[in-house]
Amino acid sequence: MDYEYAPLRLPPNVDRVTAAAQLAIQAEFSGWELARVRLFRDGTRQVMLRRRVADRPQPGLSY
Repeated sequence: MDYEYAPLRLPPNVDRVTAAAQLAIQAEFSGWELARVRLFRDGTRQVMLRRRVADRPQPGLSY
């Protein structure tokens, strides 16, 4: 399977609930799924989203 990836960096002032809500919206409407989350000491989260490459155009990220 071929996937396209979208790396995101969430600042430390974004709490876990808000981050989960934003990612759930992206998953529902744009077809993204969570591939990996890294939490750094300063509170920053590095999120990697992925979705399958499709023949038809798909909506992008809305951040």
